[in-house]
Amino acid sequence: MLDIFITSRVRRKIVVIYAKYPDFKTHVRGLAKLIKEDAGNIQRELKRLEKVGLLISEKQGNTKVYSANKHFPIFKELQSIVLKSQKTAQKKTIY
Repeated sequence: MLDIFITSRVRRKIVVIYAKYPDFKTHVRGLAKLIKEDAGNIQRELKRLEKVGLLISEKQGNTKVYSANKHFPIFKELQSIVLKSQKTAQKKTIY
């Protein structure tokens, strides 16, 4: 269901991860390994999501670590949509 609203597959996977696990922090390579996508595509999407304010980043040595911005104006609503869409997807696989 999320694919209707978030057309980029990589962006959708990133949004789902950070919505489901708001305390999750990782760098580009760690996220690439987790969601099995190309690090270059992930980096591009992380920059976009940071630019709009959904994600925040901090430097840890030479590494940029990303986390969810829980103060993003629609974070709670987005989180609710993601969780509901996950439940809907699970129900469809059961039937």
